[in-house]
Amino acid sequence: MTSSAAVRLWDAEAPAFDLAADHGLLDPAVRAAWSRLMGDLLPPPCSRVADLGCGTGTLALLLAEHGHVVDGLDFSPEMVARALAKTAHERDVNVIEADAYDPPLCAGEYDVVLSRHVLWAMPDPVEALRRWSALLQPGGRLVLVEGHWSQGDGTRGGLTAHEVVDALASIGRTGTVHPLPDPTLWGKEIDDERYAVVSPA
Repeated sequence: MTSSAAVRLWDAEAPAFDLAADHGLLDPAVRAAWSRLMGDLLPPPCSRVADLGCGTGTLALLLAEHGHVVDGLDFSPEMVARALAKTAHERDVNVIEADAYDPPLCAGEYDVVLSRHVLWAMPDPVEALRRWSALLQPGGRLVLVEGHWSQGDGTRGGLTAHEVVDALASIGRTGTVHPLPDPTLWGKEIDDERYAVVSPA
């Protein structure tokens, strides 16, 4: 169950969340880079996508513009409010307030389960992957955008690509790593590990 402290933390982050280049995709070059990436990693439209931990709905909106049908969820009421406002004109986007660790979505109905910088924050990443996999139709895929970064105090946060692939293996799935070093995706040069892992059925 989501802690009230976690909800308060992400509610507090919501007002400025889209100011980060890779969150709001406000820079046309950054948006175009994410559009190309999603086009490369996802199956053709119109696939049904579960966007878990959707934040302010930026990727949900982008995917709907690609022709996908998207169900997004986030446990932060403030994030959800912004996602609903952002996607209000898109009939193929639905956003609800719910916990990505235990998504209340229909099993076996999705072509894609997408998460961006969410798996690392799950209380048990392996169990999260097991639950997320159950949402997929036969032949569906997990698309996991993650990273491993310095937290500025000598420690590191996130997950390495190796850790994500190992977690997938523990539930009987494979994963292909796609490194994401392109600074255009992040709006700046990076010196940490950024990547996507795609896991087919």
